[in-house]
Amino acid sequence: MQLQAIKRREFIATSTAIAASAVLPAWAVNREEQPLRLGIDNFAVRAMGWKAKELIDYAKVLRCDSLFITDLGPFEGFTSRYLKGVRNYADDRGIKLYVGSWSICPSSVTFKKDWGSAAEHLALGIRVSKALGSPAFRVILGSRKDRMTKGGIDARIDDTVKLLKANKSIAVDADVKIAMENHAGDMHSLELVRLVEEAGKDWVGVNLDSGNAVWTLEDPMENLKNLAPYVLTTSLRDTMAWPSENGYTTAWTAMGEGLVNWKKYFAYYRKICPEAPVCIETISGFNHELKVKQDDFWRAWPKGKPKGYEKFEAFAKRGKPIGTFKPAAGSDRKKAQQQFQKGDIERSIRYCRKLGLGQDR
Repeated sequence: MQLQAIKRREFIATSTAIAASAVLPAWAVNREEQPLRLGIDNFAVRAMGWKAKELIDYAKVLRCDSLFITDLGPFEGFTSRYLKGVRNYADDRGIKLYVGSWSICPSSVTFKKDWGSAAEHLALGIRVSKALGSPAFRVILGSRKDRMTKGGIDARIDDTVKLLKANKSIAVDADVKIAMENHAGDMHSLELVRLVEEAGKDWVGVNLDSGNAVWTLEDPMENLKNLAPYVLTTSLRDTMAWPSENGYTTAWTAMGEGLVNWKKYFAYYRKICPEAPVCIETISGFNHELKVKQDDFWRAWPKGKPKGYEKFEAFAKRGKPIGTFKPAAGSDRKKAQQQFQKGDIERSIRYCRKLGLGQDR
């Protein structure tokens, strides 16, 4: 009788577990074992000039789970009918869409009125995101040039926070969060944390860009540690760096071809922000020197070297010089760029799959 009672209890426990897994999403049942969602950022293949459905088709060819369309140009309209058609097209192919655009800081040197005022731009992006099922709308403050404006980056952060707070209800009502990116040397990760915290981390988070970390004098791993609790979306790529005449030169590369320890990176990522998609944004073929040996460079950093600078230096000293993109003599430059960009993103996706990323196994 006692043995039968034990078997009965085991049967009930097993049946309960099976029932729970049937109604809960996979990540809730065993989040540690569920592969991270893998996708591409459309900027990786910008030379193709593809529209939304063509980008979806390409993501499907690469067996991606996600597609991050980080500018509004690929959309051929913003009517509800058109956007519904795009969403259905993606759903039919098993591709989760994420949406983004550019600067919403009205005082940034990079802000453009392509989509109206900053508030109108934000509202349009939120509407498009909701229609396409994107849980977040990615935007930027600006670029490293904003660090040299009146009041510096702190003033631009204040202006962005003010704009966000004034439009909070639009995002909250649509159930769309705002993902601010660390973009082109504008904000150090700790400056971006300040922006998110002041705007409200309940509805504002981060689009994590690992490549841009080095432009704000950060080791990509330290950048991740600072931003991971806020990450909603990502635009990731690898980076090579090396000592050069005026300081350090950096070059973005395909995944696995730079200095980042991606096994360590994604192990940490999985623990802190496993629900955020891993979207790859390869931007290779050119070098950028950070002239830290020149006094003029530090005008953009009036408070001095940022926290973690010594780890950035250690990172940059480990690398070696690499070349830049040059099309073969007599070749069509545009076609060469297209092939170069597709080669980078396709190698990157294969590399990520070897690390166990991607739900389409």
